Amino acid sequence: MLFSSANNFLYKKMDLLKYVQDKYIAKKEFPEFKAGDTITVYYEIKEGNKTRTQFFKGTVIQLRGTGLTKTFTIRKMSGDIGVERVFPINMPALQKIEVDRRGKVRRARIYYFRNLRGKKARIKDAAYKKS
Repeated sequence: MLFSSANNFLYKKMDLLKYVQDKYIAKKEFPEFKAGDTITVYYEIKEGNKTRTQFFKGTVIQLRGTGLTKTFTIRKMSGDIGVERVFPINMPALQKIEVDRRGKVRRARIYYFRNLRGKKARIKDAAYKKS
């Protein structure tokens, strides 16, 4: 019972944070995806006074966080060089996400994928239910 007032304060603070996130921050609707899926992310790039849409297509390495602090990491191979990019799910420049392929992996974070080359770097297709 020594820390009961501190715990109450912490819970109130977390509730307030959740309330502000739910009420005032706009949420975008994106399809569900997980590690192993191949997705294409379309995002806006501002160059001077012009804006253009660029896309990044790759395999999802990880999903991290919850709610508005959620981020995901995508990896693609550009020639022989692996390129990884981390996107926050609530990034204002994010326009849309398309799921190109569902992959079947046994881990939530497939960091081992970074060390694989050639045919070993393939991910099996997942059998998914039609809804």
